[in-house]
Amino acid sequence: MDRLHARIGPRFRRSEPRLRVRQYLCGLVSGLGRKNGWTLAEQAGDVSPDGMQRLLRWADWDVDAVRDDVRDYVVEHLGDPSGVLIVDDTGFLKKGSRSAGVQRQYSGTAGRTENCQVGTFLAYRSAKGHALIDRQLYLPTSWTDDRDRCRAAGIPDEVQFATKVQMAREMLGRALDAGVPVGWVTMDEAYGQSKALRVWLEQRDVGYVVATRRNDDMITTTMGTARADQLIANLPARAWCRLSAGAGAHGPREYWWARVPVRICWQPGRGHWLLARRSMSTGEIAYYVCYGPRRTRLLDLARIAGARWAIEECFQQAKNEAGLDEYQVRDWRAWYAHITLSMAAHAWLSVARSLTAKGEPAPTTT
Repeated sequence: MDRLHARIGPRFRRSEPRLRVRQYLCGLVSGLGRKNGWTLAEQAGDVSPDGMQRLLRWADWDVDAVRDDVRDYVVEHLGDPSGVLIVDDTGFLKKGSRSAGVQRQYSGTAGRTENCQVGTFLAYRSAKGHALIDRQLYLPTSWTDDRDRCRAAGIPDEVQFATKVQMAREMLGRALDAGVPVGWVTMDEAYGQSKALRVWLEQRDVGYVVATRRNDDMITTTMGTARADQLIANLPARAWCRLSAGAGAHGPREYWWARVPVRICWQPGRGHWLLARRSMSTGEIAYYVCYGPRRTRLLDLARIAGARWAIEECFQQAKNEAGLDEYQVRDWRAWYAHITLSMAAHAWLSVARSLTAKGEPAPTTT
């Protein structure tokens, strides 16, 4: 923790918030049952949460620079040239209407429409581990069309409406521009069905395996078009292989997998495929659009598709172990401050797991 604190320390201009952030991080990775302003303050020996609230809302420190420090820390310990960047969003249930970005909207966390905030996140996964490295708060048009409401929640005037796909592209761009070692990108259907985002990744020559709709129109290798489900339905039975998408909580996650080449005029050394995953129990089929090295195997595509679940594990771990969803703040800057520090705490825990797996001593919070 001292090394992580030393990395982000220069982002804090005064000694008091620099000390306070270490207490905040130590509280987040402690065994506290709840990790809100009061419990973190009590853990630090304070009589009120004022100091912790001040750290998040007003203290003079560069929140985005700490975000970049967290990303670099993750890459230093978990980085690998075949690493995978994963985009997804998660909901934070809230009461009232004053928290930045809150409204009744669909929450994948709850599986239904709830009064909540939604954050879009970028995770990094390699064989060494996985952690969150970027975040953006989604602002519905009910907020961005009401600048007085935005100002009351501390949202800068220059922050305009952005779709979740646009936020995903911005976060991916930051990671790629920073030189994060990555071989692939994977996303669920909400992001993967965006043809513009897929074209952008191809222009950056980044391989991807992204979910898409069954009725997504594919350009075939004969210059025609066909729906994704039609192309897969025409495959012979021998095209399907039983493969594992990676280890799960109850053993290997096995499915039937198949792929078919799509698109024309492949770039030298690159290929395009439509990938399908069929459940062994229900027969339900999921579809993925893929781009990557021409020699990529079906097994490789299946494993990249399976890597998407790492971000779900990140959300679960960060919420259960690093207080990601236990903040008690409403304004824009405080949301970003808490989420960034929670990501730092989760990254530290992920590095600890990686070191333990290699037989090295795990870091402590002392």
